[in-house]
Amino acid sequence: MRAAPLSLLALALLAMPLAARPAAAQDVEAGQRAFNKCRACHQIGEGARNLVGPELNGLIGRHSGAVVGYSYSSANKASGLTWDEATFADYIKDPKAKIPGTKMIFAGIKSDKEIADLTAFLKQFDKDGKKL
Repeated sequence: MRAAPLSLLALALLAMPLAARPAAAQDVEAGQRAFNKCRACHQIGEGARNLVGPELNGLIGRHSGAVVGYSYSSANKASGLTWDEATFADYIKDPKAKIPGTKMIFAGIKSDKEIADLTAFLKQFDKDGKKL
C-alpha cells in the first residue's frame, strides 16, 4: 500500500515541468508579421531611425523616453517605466491606458499570443539594431 502514494508523488513531480511551460512558444516569424502594425510609425534593425514614433532597437531593458533625438510626451518621459516583457505586454494592449497622455495613437494588440510573438521579434535586436 505504501507504493501507491510514492508513485503518485513521482507522477506529480514529473508533471510539474509540463504544467510550468507556457501555453505556446513565441514565434519570431509571426512576430515579424505582427510588427507590420507598428511599421508605419516605428523602425527596428540596423539603420533604424525615429519616425512618428521612436526606433525600437534594444527596447526590452530600456527606460521609457530614452531614445536620443525623439520628442516624447511629458507623460511618457515621466512614466518611470522600464520596458520588460510584462510591461510591454500590458502597454501594447492599450497604450493610452498604461501611459495616459502618451502621443501614441494605436488601438492596441489584444491577443496574448500575438504580443508574445511581437516581443520575441523585438527582443532579437540589440540597442544598435544588430540581431542577437
